[in-house]
Amino acid sequence: MIGWEDVYKVVVAMLPLYFALLLGYASVRWWAIFTPEHCDAINRLVSFFTLPLFTFEFTANIDPFKMNYRFIAADAISKVIIVIVLAAWAKCSSKGSYCWSITSFSLSTLTNTLVVGVPLLKAMYGPDSQDLVVQASVVQGIVWLTILLFVLEIRKTTSDIAMGPISVDTHGVGSTNPTKDLECNQQGVTVGSKPSFWQLMKIVWLKLALNPNSYASIVGVVWAFVANRWHIKMPILVEGSVMIMSRAGTGMAMFSMGLFMGLQEKLIVCGPCLTVVGMVLRFFAGPAAMAIGAIAMGLHGTVLRVAIIQAALPQSITSFIYAREYGLHADVLSTAVIFGMLVSLPVLIAYYIVLGFLS
Repeated sequence: MIGWEDVYKVVVAMLPLYFALLLGYASVRWWAIFTPEHCDAINRLVSFFTLPLFTFEFTANIDPFKMNYRFIAADAISKVIIVIVLAAWAKCSSKGSYCWSITSFSLSTLTNTLVVGVPLLKAMYGPDSQDLVVQASVVQGIVWLTILLFVLEIRKTTSDIAMGPISVDTHGVGSTNPTKDLECNQQGVTVGSKPSFWQLMKIVWLKLALNPNSYASIVGVVWAFVANRWHIKMPILVEGSVMIMSRAGTGMAMFSMGLFMGLQEKLIVCGPCLTVVGMVLRFFAGPAAMAIGAIAMGLHGTVLRVAIIQAALPQSITSFIYAREYGLHADVLSTAVIFGMLVSLPVLIAYYIVLGFLS
């Protein structure tokens, strides 16, 4: 049974995040240190440097030969269920929206496994559950966040093209503002008319190739396979260079969120209705889908309970960074992260108690 000392450890792990959030908020709202342009630049720093290195660092340290692939398969099934439901809603319902489907997928499936999940699940079920949570986090980084990034890039590219001709500069990250230059040259690919599917994919893949988030987790897991297969250690120089930036990943992400909050007129930037919807998706829809996937894969005992509880962890901070970078419902994701971490502890303990009675 989880005790007060275990609860204290989780709180200790979470409070520094709110300190970084408060600093970011105060820097804009009270001290006026940063302008909106500065805030955008800081978010890009987080998105293109600290988060990719953070992702690479924790991915490179797993042992892929000891992963529980039935647990991972159950997680995949749960996310596929969510995708199917959201796609049907977007296509068949008059209120359906593909943009809201993307955001709802983030709210339902992407969790803060490392900061909250690791200490909490270890306190609940021991070191083995901690390993499962780390595995889920690695797969989330390799597969689901990469897919989210791909979908966001398609949406942004399509939107940019709809506004006018678009030019992709291979010497920078992303694309320029709509341009009248219709010539193709060695520095970019320019579309002047509505692109075909393959033209769109070419632009999207080129932009993703310039985004380090696209391959940070892939490079990390490749290194993990090599290192564990042949027992190779990462050179100290490389490890130190990565860690000096990766350690700032989560803190800088929360600081950026504080900056975003400081720029808004209201503290609950998306309103109470969307806040409630976000909490329902995060703490009920995700775990329900995970329960279906876990039962389908025959999980039982502690592994089943860990699977359901890790699906009810608070919102992924990375999902907010992506939402802000790509301009899609960042207000909803920021609220989900902030309030999710506030209410997650009692909710997760309730899950722990109920699952204990059912087993």
